[in-house]
Amino acid sequence: METASPIVLAFLGSLAAGLLTAVGALPALFGKVPGRAFRDLALGFAAGVMLSASFFSLIIPSLEASELLYGGSALPAVIACLSILTGIGAIALLNERLPHEHFQQGREGPEAASLRRVWLFIIAITIHNFPEGLAVGVSFGAGGFEKGLPLAIGIGLQNMPEGLAVAISLLGEGYSKWKAWTIASLTGLVEPIGGLLGASIVSISQPFLPWGLAFAAGAMLYVISHEIIPETHRNGHQNKATLGLSIGLVIMLFLDASLG
Repeated sequence: METASPIVLAFLGSLAAGLLTAVGALPALFGKVPGRAFRDLALGFAAGVMLSASFFSLIIPSLEASELLYGGSALPAVIACLSILTGIGAIALLNERLPHEHFQQGREGPEAASLRRVWLFIIAITIHNFPEGLAVGVSFGAGGFEKGLPLAIGIGLQNMPEGLAVAISLLGEGYSKWKAWTIASLTGLVEPIGGLLGASIVSISQPFLPWGLAFAAGAMLYVISHEIIPETHRNGHQNKATLGLSIGLVIMLFLDASLG
């Protein structure tokens, strides 16, 4: 039986991961809104999954791909470092240029006052989710099903508490349960776009592979440091957030080692 192309696998994998955002937001439909402490633990779990994925599913494979192309010189490390910094810088630039909200921090950007709150949330989560889809796409494009599946599962797992956080934030702003769930669900659908882009780039030319892997890792590291961890520490639940991060990190490590 012929194996599906990496691009098709990347689309389906990133789509499945994105749809788990809707699954995570389901408690909002039934009025089961957890407390702030549990939400911080869940977001910490998301950060742990992303942190583990950045290194074990992206940066290390980037170094290995570079070594196959360029040998055991310092060049693979240089490529990884430059790509990580480029990924961080790209998402930081988007973060500064686009008006949006960091969950409950409030509005920012010169045009924020003229935008409806729902669109501010959508822009914010687009920034948050796109590099995740990119990372899944790059992984499928680089190594097919075996390499892409662990990261897709990990991203899907961390999308669930993210979807819940978005839905709860919208409920807090006065949105109905169904509207909050629908908007939270839609935010996950940007991931297949990133997935297609990532898989297409690395499928066209193998020399792009180490750059793409490390770039996606940098984008995810920025989201972890700038968005998720500060949010989990804002309300005095650092211990629960750290516990969640630890659990997420080791679960993702296990998935990567056992499925990859």
